Amino acid sequence: MMERMGMNMDSVADVQQVIIRTASKDIVIDEPEVAILQVQGQKMYQVIGGQVSEQAPSQHQAAAAAAAPTFSEEDVQLVADQTGRSLEKAKEALQECGGDLAKAILLLQS
Repeated sequence: MMERMGMNMDSVADVQQVIIRTASKDIVIDEPEVAILQVQGQKMYQVIGGQVSEQAPSQHQAAAAAAAPTFSEEDVQLVADQTGRSLEKAKEALQECGGDLAKAILLLQS
């Protein structure tokens, strides 16, 4: 009956762990059963059972997020154009200033 409605269900073998990562925590499910339900080209994953625990985000992920300021190539180009410096110098200034355009321009102009 499911196939006539365009639905298909399969299980995923040998699942050891499922991690749901949010900004504030990781939800870890050890040894669950996982099923994949396909409905009209869409896949849905169903996680059943297992031991559930919550953890703070890993130290590595938190450090990487804090260490990598976000800026685009357009930001780099803007700082380089405004200061007359190379793209490399503009990128270094943006990294040093945590992605703040105004601070990076002032740093290169001083």
